[in-house]
Amino acid sequence: MKLIFLGTGTSHGVPAIDCMRANYARCPKDVCRKAQNEPKHNRTRCSIVLEYNAKTVLIDVSSDFRQQVLREQIAAIDAVLITHGHADHIGGIPDIRSYTRETALDFYATKQSLERIRGSYDYIFNPPEMQGGGIPAITLHEVEKPFELFGKTVVPLPVVHGSLSGTCGYRIDNLAYIPDLKTMPDSSVALCEGVETLIIDALRDERPHSTHMILPEAIEFSRRLRPKKTYFTHLTHNIHYQLDSDKLDENMDFAWDGMRIEA
Repeated sequence: MKLIFLGTGTSHGVPAIDCMRANYARCPKDVCRKAQNEPKHNRTRCSIVLEYNAKTVLIDVSSDFRQQVLREQIAAIDAVLITHGHADHIGGIPDIRSYTRETALDFYATKQSLERIRGSYDYIFNPPEMQGGGIPAITLHEVEKPFELFGKTVVPLPVVHGSLSGTCGYRIDNLAYIPDLKTMPDSSVALCEGVETLIIDALRDERPHSTHMILPEAIEFSRRLRPKKTYFTHLTHNIHYQLDSDKLDENMDFAWDGMRIEA
């Protein structure tokens, strides 16, 4: 199974607009300024693409979806998994219309995430009488338990992400992708047993956050699961992929936009 990191940043992205407006004086490690010349510091909003069994599965349709698929030349998408309904994870849905010219695209998400999608994009599901041809053809599927997708079992992993209910990660074979979480219930941890590749939220290097794991918490969680490889994602400008790498174990790494791995 091949994986491409389309985006590895938070809802602000890197470089952050706030830093630019302050002439980068607020950037703690000068990451936002460096992002102009160092591609690995340039982080668009979180999303990945999986390729297996001659199919392409997108996880989350980020606010930077158009930019990401053009950059990586993603010619086809066969299904979409949604982790939760925050804007940075569903903000690119209008642009997915280009992948629904021939047939409707299947979206899989929890009940709460589907409600957010319907509420955010009412025009898709209750189209006006006069249309300009810009409405994506989307078929929504509610997920509560493991399901089969193109010959592999997809296991939803419920997590706690602030007050937003219905947030989950996904396990497919020995890969677990969990971009947004603060904690994970024991029942979900049990579903991660035997995971070999873990991709997990590691917002920043210090100062606990109310809805996200920070790097020390993510490192500890990885040590608990003991995967062969862990990649940290959903990174703010507080993470410098070189300077902060000495905090990681040998089997850990910071993901970056455009990174390709075998999982």
